[in-house]
Amino acid sequence: MKIEEAMREVEHILPRKRYEHTLGVVQSAKYLAEKYHGNVEKAELAAMLHDIAKYFNKNDMAAMIKKVPDIPDDLLEYHVSLWHAPVGAAYVKEKYDINDNDILNAIFYHTTGRKGMTLLEKIVFLADYIEPGRRFPGVEEVRRLAEIDLDTAVAKALENTIIFLASRHQQIYPDTISAYNDLINQAGRNLKS
Repeated sequence: MKIEEAMREVEHILPRKRYEHTLGVVQSAKYLAEKYHGNVEKAELAAMLHDIAKYFNKNDMAAMIKKVPDIPDDLLEYHVSLWHAPVGAAYVKEKYDINDNDILNAIFYHTTGRKGMTLLEKIVFLADYIEPGRRFPGVEEVRRLAEIDLDTAVAKALENTIIFLASRHQQIYPDTISAYNDLINQAGRNLKS
């Protein structure tokens, strides 16, 4: 699937505001892929498709989570806002015959992250966090860190997410904690500030 075709599909599925967010994520993913020597075409395509399932019916998403063996059932125990990422990956695989695991995993883990994130997964995760339309406490610091070091920026975004959820007494999906711990274990003292 080419980016132009994905753009047309997504524009018909998403509300205007979410489509504009998606275009910002594509812009940020392209920039990060160029900066950190990632695959620009894959970054753009994964970014364009990352939120394709965002507004799917909750019951339909739950059914897909139960049906698709690659999606852990325990996801149903967590907030519905996490469901669209793995459901979206399964959807684009089935509907558009996208079988590139790099792209599928970048979509699948764009909300939670995971231990052992690939370059493309980090790029799409971070692009979603820092796209130009985002306005929330801490985003400017992560944007600044994205100019210095990819792992540091991803670790900070994960840290901010964990703190935000914990401060509101909300559950934190285990993959998010694993992603943060993995980056700290691997990069630790080498993380830039």
